[in-house]
Amino acid sequence: MTRHGDDLDQTITPDVLLKAYACGIFPMAESADDPGLYWVEPERRGIFPLEGLLISKRLARTVKGERFEIRMDSDFDAVIDGCAAPAEGRKDTWINARIRALYGALFRRGHCHTVECWRDGRLVGGLYGVSLGGAFFGESMFHRETDASKVALVHLVARLKADSFVLLDTQFVTPHLASLGAIEVPRARYQRMLEAALPVPARFTPEPLPPAEALARATLLGSQDA
Repeated sequence: MTRHGDDLDQTITPDVLLKAYACGIFPMAESADDPGLYWVEPERRGIFPLEGLLISKRLARTVKGERFEIRMDSDFDAVIDGCAAPAEGRKDTWINARIRALYGALFRRGHCHTVECWRDGRLVGGLYGVSLGGAFFGESMFHRETDASKVALVHLVARLKADSFVLLDTQFVTPHLASLGAIEVPRARYQRMLEAALPVPARFTPEPLPPAEALARATLLGSQDA
């Protein structure tokens, strides 16, 4: 991983942030209490091929069973709160006040989006990310109930395919993401994919697809045999 600039200028703007994504870099912070940011450019980039996710029969039943109410772009602040909260295996977060402010500004400008899982009036999982041309850059996800983040991801992939996106960037690949089909690609290949995606006139539609349609669009052929 290449790291650029240990303390970015405090005047970084949403426009600068979008230009950074277009160049293949993104900001992170050391912790929620650290006011500084730095740019990150992974040597190997995580992506989800949009041919589809690896979806088990159990997860497919959960999607079709409509355990969760799916909403999009309805409560950005609650989603980023969920992503920043301590979780199993993660005591600290990189989401600091500047990250919240920058991505909140992108949300208000229509470049940041959420996919949310609600149950009994509570937000129990979701994700957020940045859209630019035909690329979607996944930033973070969380769950408070089993499979909530996975269901949000299924609906994200379905929405991106329906809206003609061609690249879903995950930044890094964790074992959790790999189990769903995420792969790593070398930086040079990622840059070619990004350059091809940016001119695509895709636009994120913040309306969830019906569960059966979302599952059909998001599933890699044959993956439910697992």
